[in-house]
Amino acid sequence: MSDETAPDLTARIDALLPQTQCTRCGYSGCSPYAAAIADGEAQINQCPPGGSATIEALALLLKRPILGLNPINGVETPLRVAWIDEARCIGCARCLSPCPVDAIVGAQKYMHTVLIDRCTGCELCLPPCPVDCIEMRAAPEAAVNQPTVNRERYAAHTSRLRNQAAARQQQLDAKKAAAAHRSRLP
Repeated sequence: MSDETAPDLTARIDALLPQTQCTRCGYSGCSPYAAAIADGEAQINQCPPGGSATIEALALLLKRPILGLNPINGVETPLRVAWIDEARCIGCARCLSPCPVDAIVGAQKYMHTVLIDRCTGCELCLPPCPVDCIEMRAAPEAAVNQPTVNRERYAAHTSRLRNQAAARQQQLDAKKAAAAHRSRLP
């Protein structure tokens, strides 16, 4: 393993993670957690969604002993998905941006819903909801965690947010330039 570079090892570790981007491991997503494991800064037992299967796979890859899931990070549960009680949803849209895979759809002042086949069960939509209309339910039997698909959706989500921020910054820069130009006029 010593001839393997850190980015290669990080990518191999990341490929074993469930890509829920839930942050329960203590990192901002699966990739930063993978990097921390590769750097020796994190243990292999901090991923509740991956549970024992992921811990075993990481132990095998890294030639480390299998550890039990660290209870500080949570408990292993069957796959769950978010569900929105549409009668209670006020359309605040606070649940939209925390969803790392854009599984929640809706618009400001309109009811929201969860695309069950996209939901990773990360639970990041729960805390921002001011009316507690979101709950976690058992995933349908057909639902399976698809790390590769989850990674692609997360990449699309972060790219969209980056593009929105860049567009907003361009608008602000244009307004500032126009204001500066006006202030120089007689």
